[in-house]
Amino acid sequence: MNPIILSVSVMLILALLRVNVVVALTFSALIGGLVGGLSLSDTISAFEGGLGGGATIALSYAMLGAFAVAISKSGVTDLLAHNVIKRINGKDNLHAATGVKYLLLCLILLITISSQNVVPVHIAFIPILIPPLIQVFNKLKLDRRLIACVLTFGLVTPYMILPVGFGGIFLNNILLKNLHDNNLDVVANQVPLAMALPALGMVTGLLIAVFISYRKPRTYADIDNAEMQATNETPTFNKRHIHISIVAIIAALSVQLATGSMIVGALVGFMVFTFGGVIAWKETQDVFTRGVHMMAMIGFIMISAAGFAAVMKATGGVETLVQTLSTTIGDNKPLAALLMLIVGLLVTMGIGSSFSTIPILATIYVPLALAFGFSPMATIALVGTAAALGDAGSPASDSTLGPTSGLNADGQHEHVWETVVPTFLHYNLPLIAFGWIAAMVL
Repeated sequence: MNPIILSVSVMLILALLRVNVVVALTFSALIGGLVGGLSLSDTISAFEGGLGGGATIALSYAMLGAFAVAISKSGVTDLLAHNVIKRINGKDNLHAATGVKYLLLCLILLITISSQNVVPVHIAFIPILIPPLIQVFNKLKLDRRLIACVLTFGLVTPYMILPVGFGGIFLNNILLKNLHDNNLDVVANQVPLAMALPALGMVTGLLIAVFISYRKPRTYADIDNAEMQATNETPTFNKRHIHISIVAIIAALSVQLATGSMIVGALVGFMVFTFGGVIAWKETQDVFTRGVHMMAMIGFIMISAAGFAAVMKATGGVETLVQTLSTTIGDNKPLAALLMLIVGLLVTMGIGSSFSTIPILATIYVPLALAFGFSPMATIALVGTAAALGDAGSPASDSTLGPTSGLNADGQHEHVWETVVPTFLHYNLPLIAFGWIAAMVL
């Protein structure tokens, strides 16, 4: 069996059985390496050699966790949650509460989309914004699987269609460049147009999640809120700490945009809290430890995913898989498009990053697509969609790990079954359908 298919299948099965994702990634990487013809020592060497690729994002998550804990300590997040809950409590009927629910979903969606282009901080805002809103979600009985779908939509769809921010990197710096490198004669303005139909698949999945799959109320335990109501106490806030937190957030975002580093941005924000007196010097160790504890699992998953990707590349399984398909499909163009998309899904779910997948797929897919008679626009759609597939729905993707980091702040949101599976069903399946349509009609 092809090592890509086997290793990704093993990883997904173990994850669905609730085996720790780090264990699932490591074990499936070893299996894939051995099946792919590598010796045990070569497999281990490739895996360990790739671990460093995930170190930067892991440290970024750790620093963001510490920054998020510092923000919560300032009281600004409690103030935000308290004000929203007051508005909800003032609603006398179901229709008014429903209005608040959909307004909140729209605001989260707009903020998430903006994090990809207007203020390109990517997932850095999630551990800051989402945890303080958990009481609000509980009050509205919002299904957190719906919030996960909204967040993942906002993290993925903008880079598929909007050539600014992270979309500029995906569409122009990576996708267009790799198409040119493989002798496909296309221009920049064709790329977003070719990706419009696949992006419509993402919109379809979001609408299904909002209005069909997760529209029913879901109840979560809310111990802190229950205690507040039982004592009838109104929380008190230190205005000076609130002002310092605003300065810290602005400083962190500004530095991140200026340096391009989430690590440095979060560090500056954390130091503003420290020098501002929100966090005592003797408390910095405890605050940082709490932040690392909150984000450590995500960091280890990203590190393991980098090792997994290195082993998959070392086996040459992608090239072998595509060559096998190209020789067995014959002249069946619709089947070729479908299988190319499915292979892209498998590759991206294993690697965990659509940005990292394009250089692998474009080298193989461009000549294959042209050989089957696909137009340049259809080829763009095939390569772009095949790369984006799996970003939503991969246990190792930051598009799923980011939402889980915020929604699981109180331990009531499981990564695989409540983020990965919902986003896979609502986005990957429509993406395959609409990507296939794009390949056929363009």
